[in-house]
Amino acid sequence: MAETLKTQVVVIGAGPGGYAAAFHAADMGLKTVLVNAEADPGGVCLLRGCIPSKALLHMAKVIGEARHAAACGVEFGEPKIDIDKLRAWKDGVIKKLSGGVKQLAGLRKVQYIHARARFLDAHTLELKPGDGAQGVPERIEFEHAILATGSRPTVPAAFQIDSDRVMSSNGALELPDVPGRFLVVGGGYIGLEMGTVYAALGSKVTVVELTDGLLPGVDRDLVRPLQAQLQKKFEAICLNTKVTDLTPVETGVKVALEGEGVAPEMTFDRVLVSIGRRPNNENLGLENTRVQLTERGFVKADASRRTDEPSIYAIGDIAGEPMLAHKAHREAKVAAEAIAGKSVTFDSIAIPAVVFTDPEVAWAGMMENEAKTKGIDYAVAKFPWGASGRALTLDAPMGVTKLVIDKSTERVLGVGIVGVDAGDLISEAVLAIEMGAAARDIADSIHPHPTLSETIMEAADVFYGEATHVTRAKK
Repeated sequence: MAETLKTQVVVIGAGPGGYAAAFHAADMGLKTVLVNAEADPGGVCLLRGCIPSKALLHMAKVIGEARHAAACGVEFGEPKIDIDKLRAWKDGVIKKLSGGVKQLAGLRKVQYIHARARFLDAHTLELKPGDGAQGVPERIEFEHAILATGSRPTVPAAFQIDSDRVMSSNGALELPDVPGRFLVVGGGYIGLEMGTVYAALGSKVTVVELTDGLLPGVDRDLVRPLQAQLQKKFEAICLNTKVTDLTPVETGVKVALEGEGVAPEMTFDRVLVSIGRRPNNENLGLENTRVQLTERGFVKADASRRTDEPSIYAIGDIAGEPMLAHKAHREAKVAAEAIAGKSVTFDSIAIPAVVFTDPEVAWAGMMENEAKTKGIDYAVAKFPWGASGRALTLDAPMGVTKLVIDKSTERVLGVGIVGVDAGDLISEAVLAIEMGAAARDIADSIHPHPTLSETIMEAADVFYGEATHVTRAKK
């Protein structure tokens, strides 16, 4: 292979944003190269995040449903966990999907290069071959580049001790064993999802959260039902509590805690530190370009995902929050189309978020706190799942569907759902918000019975005082 490779588009990073950008650019006839620091494509989401965690959460759900079935008259007995087989199944899912991405790259004639990339200037990359990589060019000369280098877990220096028992989410997803006592530092979505997995497998899980509630920033009406369920599954949930020190000991990790009603010291077999993520912006040679960073280290990009260097675009986690794979996927299409000369902007107003716990929590659009902060004259309409026939047949009455509605226009501003399969249900809400639907549009759209989707329709009915299965005075 020539020492210098020339291409129209080079994408740096092969996560769900990066490979989507490369594929979309190739589909539009642009010669495209995909450079990735890892041998396999997929990024954090596929290799160490969304996919492996959801595979394990599925097994956790199966275990939970089997145990819960006893209350309905069907007993299976306690599950026998083969941790090696479970790990192998999870890894098999990853391998299949990652292999599929590489195959799709070949079919699209996207050249995949296993190497680390560094900008020499606005149109040149220097490459350092990955371990075992062959035939890697020294440089790539490009017309346009798309940065999609993603993010990594934040682990404060105080928690970086010499012990493999202290893990980030990456380590926890490797499923090294089933610890007897498992501490989760951070009550965000990653910590709660991993806590759910390990609790189902048999660990006694303790969650420590610095603030006064789980899932900080998420609507409290959605968090309360989830927290009530997690309190039954976890050994303890410690709010307003701070971890001040971690010390490796022979029996595990000694943890120093500060908080009301919390023991000052506890020992755990393993500790998961899950307090956020940070963008991968180092060692990219950005100083050799006009690309600018925000105070938090994100790359600045406009609505077309173009940075301050006109030839370079940025998408996904490195381009700012929310750090979600589906947001990166949409940005990927915008960047590729902008490079192809199309007039396109990233203007989505409803980026859905899902916490894949049991029950699931999902929301999209403007929730109540934001509407209040913005001074909007809004109304809230909630439908309790205890009144849903389908929820009761699933023995899952703890859910709720919540609509935030502009009083003057009756337009749906936001939707939140907590309950079984909330992550699948939220897509209807995204479409409604993006289309500017009014609550009446949802209320008058026939939903199949008996389904959980009816709760969205009935929540809209609640707004008008017309709900069949709950009572409320008419407007």
